[in-house]
Amino acid sequence: ELLEVAVFLLGASVDLAALVRAGPALAAGVLLLVALGLTAAYGIARALGLPHTLALLVGCGNAICGNSAIAAVAPAIGAPREHVASAIAFTAVLGVVAVIGLPLLIVPLGYSERQFGVLVGLTVYAVPQVLAAALPVGVVAGQMATLVKLARVLLLGPVVLVAALTHAGRRADAPKLRWTQVVPWFVVGFALLAAARTMDWIDDDAAATVRTVSHQLTLLAMAALGLAVDLRTMRHVGPRVAATAAASLAALIVIAILLIRVL
Repeated sequence: ELLEVAVFLLGASVDLAALVRAGPALAAGVLLLVALGLTAAYGIARALGLPHTLALLVGCGNAICGNSAIAAVAPAIGAPREHVASAIAFTAVLGVVAVIGLPLLIVPLGYSERQFGVLVGLTVYAVPQVLAAALPVGVVAGQMATLVKLARVLLLGPVVLVAALTHAGRRADAPKLRWTQVVPWFVVGFALLAAARTMDWIDDDAAATVRTVSHQLTLLAMAALGLAVDLRTMRHVGPRVAATAAASLAALIVIAILLIRVL
């Protein structure tokens, strides 16, 4: 429940007007990255023998926004708690690796601050991690990275909706399709908060406060999730999940670099 509330509150960070002003190229790039990144991660996971739900969780976390995406998709597809914990654990570690490693690419790639900001926004998982990776390079990089990152976050709602629609018939606890499964309450809330933010009903200070609350709830729920996890079960999928997450992040970075070159 705390994870779902955290995803709901994340909508207050999305300014739809700013995304529209950025132009169609940015929107097309983000859409392509999420689609290709999710597909690549899912394909890698399945090739390494991971079960469908775990592969989908890793793919969504990699392509959209890390732990928040995993938390949002998990109830929609009825993912076991062990799968959620495994996906979150390795995504969190790789998020830190990305923050530390991406600034090392700015010189060999010859990127401007704006281009580096786009790269960070397209590849780093969480909003705080985006700021940590981009702001040391420059203010322009930080602003661009945040804008691109929020564009990725905006796709969380549609992805959860599609996941709920395609998995409604598979869930053991839901033999019949219900609207609460097709459109989870936190996806609706996410969209409403994004709309409120766009219409300036939520100002910058309030948005920052809500984002902080969302982050803290995510951390608390992630810690509590450990109480329901049997580490002996995680051990059997650990190396494969680690390999999947690392390969998926590498694929995401390559896709992002290609998109920046093309678009």
